[in-house]
Formats: sequence, structure tokens, C-alpha cells
Amino acid sequence: MTPAQLLARLKKREMPAAVLLLGPEAYQRRRIKESFTAAFAEGAVAQIDLSEVSLAAILDDARALSLFASERLIWVVNGEAALPRTKASDDEETESEPGAASGDAAALAAYLKNPTPGVALVFEATRFDFEGEDKRKQDRVRKFYAAIHDVVDLRRFAAHEARAEAESLVRRAGLQIDPAALDLLVEALGADVARIAVEVEKLALYAGGRTVSIDDIAALVPDARSTTIFALVNALGRRDRTRALELLDTLSREGIYLPLALAFLSTQFRLAMAAREAGLKSAPQIQAHFTRLGVPMWGSRADQIYQTVAKFGKPQLERAMKLISEADRGLRDARPDDRIVMEQFLWKLTA
Repeated sequence: MTPAQLLARLKKREMPAAVLLLGPEAYQRRRIKESFTAAFAEGAVAQIDLSEVSLAAILDDARALSLFASERLIWVVNGEAALPRTKASDDEETESEPGAASGDAAALAAYLKNPTPGVALVFEATRFDFEGEDKRKQDRVRKFYAAIHDVVDLRRFAAHEARAEAESLVRRAGLQIDPAALDLLVEALGADVARIAVEVEKLALYAGGRTVSIDDIAALVPDARSTTIFALVNALGRRDRTRALELLDTLSREGIYLPLALAFLSTQFRLAMAAREAGLKSAPQIQAHFTRLGVPMWGSRADQIYQTVAKFGKPQLERAMKLISEADRGLRDARPDDRIVMEQFLWKLTA
């Protein structure tokens, strides 16, 4: 099922008993959540983290009748946490709390044979992508939740799709923007439509009715470059060599000092290693943990680190740090070609 198909059903008040949102695309997921939430009364919506509460407890909650609301929405995040561990994934994934049983899948199937009227269950499984090494892990998630028939694939927007959606967002915001500036916005934000939507809202307030230029994009999206670097981290996590090299080309054309980009990657992997060793299983846990240690950590940064932890196992993080060290030495050589050093680094890491 596509996001548009589910949104059309919700508009007709056709409320499914259970939905699985599968994939990392945040913009469509937010639209779906807003549509679901609008269909329920205030106080009838609960959000539960599966890394903190068992699936059995969530199903018990769904079966319980409420004295205050005849219709309820239970929104479940970190859906991957319900999966039982496998020996092969102990070092690579944090898919479940210790003791989680594969019998939970049978319990979910039993519940869906006779779901509680008026209760909608929505499971978010956003950690894994549809390509590369993530695909095998995502297939495990899909198999675990096989009893849920309404599965929505939240695939990332391709660059041209993100450009078209950005145009739609601009029209709805009543914003005038130079086509080249819009191209820059889409490229600088790595075709991440969720981020583009936020920036379009900011630009609409900033512009005050005038046409937005390339200079406005540079002034109002100061973290666009770091976002592109984070998109590079995601591409490396998927072993997507082509996309990684494309993003390196974008950074080069933007005039990014490549040793600085490598330093950002190093920090990202070091924080991810620290989060994995501390057993942190969600972005809020990461934010709270590093804040207690005196390390400045805002919400979006914590989410980036969490996604990196999800995509890289401990051996992979260790290997990445070793390759970063080698690349750093290469960049310090006498008169190095920074672009070639970085290309060699990406080539090795995506091997």
C-alpha cells in the first residue's frame, strides 16, 4: 500500500485495525500520523515505545475497554524492538529487549483475528531501508508483522520526486522562489522532504512576499551542509557506493573543506559507538545520556546518531573508525588531492 492510498482511506473514515509503517521516509509518515490523530478525540491517542514496553502489554492495552473513549489510537514506535534476537544480529542490531519471544508474532496474529472495535494500532518500523544490507533486516520485520495486512512502504523520495513535492509545498505556502534556489534547497537537504517542508515554512515567513533567492537559502539554511554530510552517513550505512560518491561530489561543488567533512564523519561514528556501548535504544535516550555527560545534544542530532547506530554494527563502526584514521593520514600528506583521498575512503567503506 502506498501512503496516498492509506490517506485516502483515512479521509473516508475507513479505519484499519492495524497498520505497519515500514521504511525511513519521515515526511509521509508525519502526514499519516496527522491524519490518524485528527480522526480521534483529544486524550484518545497514546504513543508507546516498543523498546520500553513489550508487545504483549500493548496488545493487552488494546483489548482493554476505555471508560473515557469509545475509539482509541495506539501509536507504537520502534516496531523493530519486538523482533527476537538472532546470533547473527547480536553485534549488528538491537532488535529487541532481552527475553523478547517470537511468540509475540503469534499473539499479534491472534489479536487481529478478533481486534477490539474502535481501536487502531499503528506500528512504526523506520530503522531499515529498502536497499543494500538493510533489506534483509527489513524483510525480518515484514515477516514478523505478517499478520498485519495493511503495510505502507515509506520509501525515500527520489531526487526528481522530492523536487516535485517541494514545488507543491511552495505553492501551498504561497511562496515565490527562484527555480535555481529551489534546486539548491532540494540538493542541499539531500532530497529529504521532511526537512524541505520545514525550510519552506521558514522561508515563507522570512521572505515577506518577495522572491526567495539563492542567497536567502544560504542565509536561512545554515546546517544544510551538515545535512548533506549526514545523508552521506546514511548512504554509507546502506553500502550505497553510487549515492555516497554523488554526495561527495555535492560537497566538493559546495566548496566544503573535505578534511572538515571527514572530521564530522569521525564525530558521528564516535558518538554512535558510545551510544551503542551504552545500550541506548532511541533518540530521546541518546539525547538524555549525552546531555547528562555535558555533551550538547539537540533532538535532530540525537536522531541522526540513533539512525547511525541502527545502520552500523559494532564491527562496522570499528572498521569505519580505522578507515577514517587512514583517510585522515592521507589528507595530512604533502600536497594531497583531498577528493581522491575521500573517494578511496568511500570506496573501501562501501566494499
